[in-house]
Amino acid sequence: MHLPDVTIHHPASLAEASATLRRLGPRARALAGGTDLVVDLKTRRVDADHLVSLARVPHLRGVERAPLGAPANGDLAGALRIGALTTIAQLDRSPELRGSLSALREATRDMAATQVRHTATVGGNIAGAVPCADLPPVLLVLGAWVEIASDSGTRTLPLVSFFTGPRQTLLAPGELLTAILVPPPPTRTGAAYARFSLREGNAIAVASVAAAVTVDDAGRIARASLALGAVAPVPRLVELPPGPERSDDDAIADAARRAVAASDPINDIRGSAEYRRELVRVLAGRAMRSALERAREARP
Repeated sequence: MHLPDVTIHHPASLAEASATLRRLGPRARALAGGTDLVVDLKTRRVDADHLVSLARVPHLRGVERAPLGAPANGDLAGALRIGALTTIAQLDRSPELRGSLSALREATRDMAATQVRHTATVGGNIAGAVPCADLPPVLLVLGAWVEIASDSGTRTLPLVSFFTGPRQTLLAPGELLTAILVPPPPTRTGAAYARFSLREGNAIAVASVAAAVTVDDAGRIARASLALGAVAPVPRLVELPPGPERSDDDAIADAARRAVAASDPINDIRGSAEYRRELVRVLAGRAMRSALERAREARP
């Protein structure tokens, strides 16, 4: 299929981009890397007459630590700020992905072909709100927030609140996702990501699970969470309640059961709902075990 006729706008500032999107209305789309949007336009999944390119908008790229203000229910001072136009390849190469943040590299490792990874953006992977996207599950267990801006101002909110349905988010007309904010993890925290696809690389996940585990001084699980991808309408966060001291195998088995219970998979050409639930059980156990091992190996 051919790309339909569209008018491309090139704003030079965030305020101009926001105002342009607001003025053009629902038949305009923000254009970042375009790796998903262009395909959607060709297949007519998305119907648009105008594309508002963000290529000339400053301060939307890069991975850096910055002192940030404290939202109402969480302190983001010292958070890792990932600009929305940072490409997947740039994120993968960032020296900031150390410790529990290295789980983000596990999510980017098998994401698409090389040329796509150098074009696709972190913001697009999030704002596209595709259920099988790889970054949201890891970011959810890391407690990420999103920074949203428009010509009216800037706001932040927890990533877990951002998704409202498949390909749907809380972005209002004229708003743009400008950054992802990842707070510093607690000491002795490990994180991991496990996914299954029908072939190695350049294939979307049939199911995916991220895990984050924090242990106490004795190496016992103090806090744990899972996040599911591709098995529910939106990425789903599962906070694991603290329980009595028990073996690793029992704790991991309980986490896997809770993950399966929280999933809501569909039947499609990549697998049945029943098959996906079994994948969730296996992947949850795998991610939990890796995260727990990393937490115990982490330096206080």
